[in-house]
Amino acid sequence: MAAPGEQLRRRKAADAGQEPASPTGPGHDPAGCPARLRAGTFWLTRIVLLRALAFIYFVAFLVAFHQNKQLIGDRGLLPCRAYLKSVQQHFRGQVGWDAVSYAPTLLWLLDWSHMDANLDALALLGLGISSFVLVTSCANMVLMTALWVLYMSLVNVGQIWSPSGWESQLLETGFLGIFLCPLWTLSRLPRKTPTSRIVLWGFRWLIFRIMLGAGLIKIRGDQCWRDLTCMDFHYETQPVPNPMAYFLHHSPWWVHRFETLSNHFLELVVPFFVFLGRRMCVLHGALQIFFQVVLIVSGNLSFLNWLTIVPSIACFDDATVGFLFSSGPGSLKDQVLKMQEEEAREARPTPTYGCMVRQAANLALGVLLAWLSIPVVINLLSPKQVMNTSFNPLRIVNTYGAFGSITRERTEVILQGTASPNASAPDAVWEDYEFKCKPGDLRRRPCLISPYHHRLDWLMWFAAFQTYEQHEWVIHLAGRLLANDAEVLSLLALNPFADRAPPRWVRGEHYRYKFSRPGGLHAADGKWWIRKRIGPYFPPLSLQNLKGYFRSREWPFPAPAEK
Repeated sequence: MAAPGEQLRRRKAADAGQEPASPTGPGHDPAGCPARLRAGTFWLTRIVLLRALAFIYFVAFLVAFHQNKQLIGDRGLLPCRAYLKSVQQHFRGQVGWDAVSYAPTLLWLLDWSHMDANLDALALLGLGISSFVLVTSCANMVLMTALWVLYMSLVNVGQIWSPSGWESQLLETGFLGIFLCPLWTLSRLPRKTPTSRIVLWGFRWLIFRIMLGAGLIKIRGDQCWRDLTCMDFHYETQPVPNPMAYFLHHSPWWVHRFETLSNHFLELVVPFFVFLGRRMCVLHGALQIFFQVVLIVSGNLSFLNWLTIVPSIACFDDATVGFLFSSGPGSLKDQVLKMQEEEAREARPTPTYGCMVRQAANLALGVLLAWLSIPVVINLLSPKQVMNTSFNPLRIVNTYGAFGSITRERTEVILQGTASPNASAPDAVWEDYEFKCKPGDLRRRPCLISPYHHRLDWLMWFAAFQTYEQHEWVIHLAGRLLANDAEVLSLLALNPFADRAPPRWVRGEHYRYKFSRPGGLHAADGKWWIRKRIGPYFPPLSLQNLKGYFRSREWPFPAPAEK
């Protein structure tokens, strides 16, 4: 006979077996709690990546649409028609393979007599496609290739307005984004096209090079990065400070030392975490995103830091990014959970012809990235490292870096106009033009525009610590101001000669700018900045003075606007 205790245990077990079973559907575990996504799949990661990339594309095309006509259009400060003609002449006047490969752009195929319309068409098409991907989370290789070609077409005729590392970085990121997607289908979860590990490692390789390149260029560059004093100057002298930079600049000295040390750790040590297994890779992604958010808060660096977040997302799998998605029945998260369970139950299916072609394409991508990375790795290891350089015209794999040297003083070019007939008269009243974001008016709060970007303001920062002879477009800008040209004035925040006759003279004055001290006399007077005149940047100019200058450069001579 069974012992009484044994009989009791059997009876309890039988009673338990008669109770209704707990629901164990795809969204719940046997205990009835919401089931968790397993690590190792990247369906949701792909959606986050594509939407983040589409957002950056949207901002980039928006900047292009608002500013390209004024900068590189038919009457732009540096017309792209003249640039393409110079490329054509360099290759013996023919639009052949050499010219196209030197400056790959769809504009070679379009009518150059209406360049403004061409530039607008490319930007608007890019805005439309990126908006669709951003809103729907749906993309295929055709759409992502279109975005990449459209943006490359604009960047490669941008001249000095598109030299920044983030332009090449967006093209490299966008090229990888093409291979995230199925060829035709617009499904958010294309079951027959799982996210390629080769593409994911392409993104991880990109963020590794971005951060390590930035760290190495600093250590090899300015002495202040080695003695930990660079952050004493950076917030004040960066191209376009924001309001937070004003307060961060006045932090205690030990805070600046900690910031510099943290920068070295995040750029020289953390990148190697990506190769140390899943947990360290996730930590790497989280630290880099945190770092980029800090940089976004502390300055206006266009969409650079927002863009750098994109490849960091590839460090996370579905189990990591699942919290970003709702868990209701039929939700994306629920669908991925079902797919994971089906994959766990079923044997590996026989590969179809389409799958084998896709795998071959991904393998070819991996070989291409490895081959194009050779000069990039050599550059990283070189003591003469260069930053933000492309070794191929399509900018598929590039070198990166930022702030290898830090300026110790901030200088600004202030453009001024006067209605006085005599520029040298002591009673001539000179009035300042105000740019949309760069420092000018001492009482104007520093702007907050990131991820948007004012290209003219950014280039004025470079012009300020060089000469106008090195930036001839500054004189072109002055000539357009002398004519009260509405197109160019749309890039500025304040025209002191609005609704009246254009100025008779325009000059450039060179000033040294510093942040005012919080709580000091200048701050109490509402001034964010204090400034001291260095001297003239360029002498007073009139339209009559500039006729020969414009003619020699084949710039259209501006006609004065009517009152």
